[in-house]
Amino acid sequence: MSEVARVTEISARSTESFEAAVRVGIERATQTLRGVQSAWVKEQQVTVDGEGHIAEYQVNLMVTFVLD
Repeated sequence: MSEVARVTEISARSTESFEAAVRVGIERATQTLRGVQSAWVKEQQVTVDGEGHIAEYQVNLMVTFVLD
């Protein structure tokens, strides 16, 4: 049997790390999307506060899920 999948882009943030941002994004995606199979990090960026410290980590994820 053949499968058809779709890819959607989501953005997630964390104050901890890039890994935590990915985890937040995947956890949220699986609450809404059925059949999530994989994700890849398309972009990473950080927000810097006024003192030059990293305030937030952000990732843009491409999430693949199989259509019903």
